[in-house]
Amino acid sequence: MSTVVSDAQERIRATGGRAPNVFRRGEWVPMKQYPENEAVDFVIVGTGCGGSVLAAQLAEAGHSVVAFDAGAFYRPLEDFASDEREQEKLYWLDERISGGDHPIELGSNNSGKAVGGSTVHFQMVALRFRPEWFTSRTSLGYGHDWPVDWREMWSYYAKAEDAMKIAGPIRYPWGPKRGRYPYREHELSASALVLAKGAEAMGVKWCGTPTASLSAPRGEAHPCVYRGFCKIGCATNAKQSMLVTFVSKALKHGAEIRDLAMVGRIEVGPDGRATGVHYHREGEWRFQKARNVVVSGYSIETPRLLLNSACPAHPDGLANSSGLVGKNLMVHVNDAVWGIMEEEIRWYKGPPSLAVCEHWNYEDEGKDFDGGYAFMSQGPLPTDFATSLVSNEGVFGHELRKWMSHYNHMAGLKMVGETMPQETNRVELSDETDALGLPIPKVSFSYCENDRKMAKHAERFQGEMLRAAGAKSLYHTSSTAHLMGGCRMGDDPASSVVDAAGRSFDIDNLFVCDGSLFPTAGGVNPSMTIVANSLRIADRIIAMARRGDLH
Repeated sequence: MSTVVSDAQERIRATGGRAPNVFRRGEWVPMKQYPENEAVDFVIVGTGCGGSVLAAQLAEAGHSVVAFDAGAFYRPLEDFASDEREQEKLYWLDERISGGDHPIELGSNNSGKAVGGSTVHFQMVALRFRPEWFTSRTSLGYGHDWPVDWREMWSYYAKAEDAMKIAGPIRYPWGPKRGRYPYREHELSASALVLAKGAEAMGVKWCGTPTASLSAPRGEAHPCVYRGFCKIGCATNAKQSMLVTFVSKALKHGAEIRDLAMVGRIEVGPDGRATGVHYHREGEWRFQKARNVVVSGYSIETPRLLLNSACPAHPDGLANSSGLVGKNLMVHVNDAVWGIMEEEIRWYKGPPSLAVCEHWNYEDEGKDFDGGYAFMSQGPLPTDFATSLVSNEGVFGHELRKWMSHYNHMAGLKMVGETMPQETNRVELSDETDALGLPIPKVSFSYCENDRKMAKHAERFQGEMLRAAGAKSLYHTSSTAHLMGGCRMGDDPASSVVDAAGRSFDIDNLFVCDGSLFPTAGGVNPSMTIVANSLRIADRIIAMARRGDLH
């Protein structure tokens, strides 16, 4: 595990992580701080799409909130640079064991270690689930139904899109009608126009991708300048990550964000209820009391924490009476097809995925697989593209230089494909421990036959579209992206970990709120569904508190 600490982290550590982080009346003022020995209403572990949203909404409703994150609290304008290697500080690169028939890569493509979580370096694709996916078992015959109606989720998608000022097209061509996006869509890049040309040649719909990058000013935040460093930290603040949206809102309403703090165990009292969390910060273990605990560490760290919090009353881990904590882990197949174009593309300019095709998410005829996939235009930065060539094509030296010489004439299409929930795909605790003495998570993943059929279908279709757009010398790369599942929500305690409000069936003041709740993965990037679902859960928890259902 790397011991390198950036200048920003040193600055933050020098102030105990409590640097002036709230901007009010033209100056930075200290954030609110809560004493450890007094129980706050909510402790939230993680500040990504789940934790930051919940922190903001609960604080706004008047609750005392402390949100923990293992990563640093960065300020984009000061701490981010247009440099691929320097920005690796944003990835969760702690040691993890990855196995199974198809071990997944863990790090930059699915994990973040910073306040704001992986959204600090996400590529800002902001898509909604197809309505039928919320009842995939009932409506489509596979997977598991969600314990929420799609119309309710649709209302929360709209709220999420407004909060993040999503830039999108006037009319989205798939699914039910929706209102206009808050901001106008971005001008299409040359790489996006390749997808458009191919789609029109093949007679399928396409459109500009809804994107969490400003297309017009928002307060003092500038719109996107199309510099292309979208997969890493945005140094202009155009990226509407959790760091600059819901984290800022949480601070405004009095929440404390406690960064560089690794939560290792949830404490359970003699009455069987959670009493707080043990966390490591500034070289020592500490304890924060809480009336309610929310775990929002995403699909690896959330199961890890629940399993590591086993106690005599819960010997198999917390919230695990169903035996499903850590199981049914899902990813997205992220395979791509690349080709050389005669014209100059310079695909690094602008957000990388400015055009999208969801044809095979909404079309069920002509498939030999369940589920679906979207695919988007691509614009990888040079180091990212070279790394992909080495890992997928095995090219080095002169051959690698030859391929890189085509960089400005390259175009690509990359899928986001749904994998099936399988109990054998899971997160467990290994016998090895990290530098803090915590068990290292062991991740097992294998594709099923349905997953492989979908990937093959997408490779063929994307290749046909690239050729229709004029690409030559096509080749295929394989990868995965995103994480979902591991703490499925549902209506039945025997087949799920938490209920529709994210509340544990076993411990009534323990909640989960992140992407681990997903019963199915869907064929689109998960960030907007996590945000929308977190807004929904926040409203349910606030309503519980008003009714006196929380203690």
